[in-house]
Amino acid sequence: MPELPEVEITRRGIEPYVRGQRLGGVVIRQRQLRWPVPREIESRFAHQVIERVRRRAKYLLFQTGSGTAILHLGMSGSLRVINVNTPPQLHDHVDLMLGQQKVLRLRDPRRFGALLWCERDPLDHPLLKHLGPEPLSDAFDGEYLVRQARARRVAIKGFIMNSRIVAGVGNIYANEALFSAGIHPRRAAGRISGARYQ
Repeated sequence: MPELPEVEITRRGIEPYVRGQRLGGVVIRQRQLRWPVPREIESRFAHQVIERVRRRAKYLLFQTGSGTAILHLGMSGSLRVINVNTPPQLHDHVDLMLGQQKVLRLRDPRRFGALLWCERDPLDHPLLKHLGPEPLSDAFDGEYLVRQARARRVAIKGFIMNSRIVAGVGNIYANEALFSAGIHPRRAAGRISGARYQ
């Protein structure tokens, strides 16, 4: 499953190809992803200029002048910039047409990904508004974790994988962080010292 670092690498990889591009069209081959792809996305996202691509947790935000496409890769999704004449394969569900020669293609064999449209501030979207701070931001540190963990009996691994506590930490990085810190993953979050959290 793509975790936060992989999603950020994807963002950095595709942004040079899509930033400033006017979409020639949006082709939806499969609407039944994690949530159904809204019917209005073709008309509202197509022909818009992608001003920038941001990331919030594991979500990619394609910002335009009239709204934002919110994309999640799910467990098996990937994005590729390919030649427009490349025939779609079985699990190629969405194409964003980039000019005459290129297409940004979403492949998602398990269909746990998502493509949604938001006309207001995307950070107020129900999927994003309750997310905790980014793990590499200044808002995330040991003191923050101590405050959040106070009196919690949930296991520390589940605690740091809770996206309301910290955004985008999945199984692999939770395991690695806890191993590096010498903290047993089943230890109660409220029974860890501030020094260990730091």
